[in-house]
Amino acid sequence: MERNELYPVFLKVANLNILIVGGGNVGLEKLTFLLKSSPNAKVQMVAPEFLANTLELAGKHQVEIVRDSYDKKFLKGKHIVVACTDKVEINKEVYRDCRERSILVNVADNPPFCDFYMGGIVTKGNVKVAISTNGKSPTTAKRLRQFFEDVLPEDIDDLVKNLNEYRKTLKGDFEEKVEALNEFTKGLVEKKPSKKKQNQKDED
Repeated sequence: MERNELYPVFLKVANLNILIVGGGNVGLEKLTFLLKSSPNAKVQMVAPEFLANTLELAGKHQVEIVRDSYDKKFLKGKHIVVACTDKVEINKEVYRDCRERSILVNVADNPPFCDFYMGGIVTKGNVKVAISTNGKSPTTAKRLRQFFEDVLPEDIDDLVKNLNEYRKTLKGDFEEKVEALNEFTKGLVEKKPSKKKQNQKDED
């Protein structure tokens, strides 16, 4: 059975320099989802032309628009690069240039040319859930994102904040604190009977 071997991390992109190569619909999509999750991300976009919606969105955030063709000079100082032009060879060139410089790169819709994937994301205050299908099915990731958005309660952020305050009051070593927090939160993961099983029980 094939296994997802990706290692998930949550990046503070406000501390990183990001480059998006491409000004079309895919570039707008990548920028939109990035800024939705991290409004303070520092982004530079390079393309000969840009959509009006991209320019409008960029103007509301820390996004530098550069009207130019791709050149490896734009990689200087970058930590993450996303290539999403409509020209396959340019995207591959971006990938090769990034690999030579040990810069993390994602070529849109081309998993073999990706060091990372931009998965589905659910955010509820301080709680963030990222979903990956190992680059196999963005549609599945989208549906799972919708599922978790419905399942996670809106007040879950209050629980996180309360637990943080509670943790500050705990005494003892690390293991004792973990045990106390586990006891306090075990109700979150206790298995409950499904509606189907509950209905069957009610009928017995």
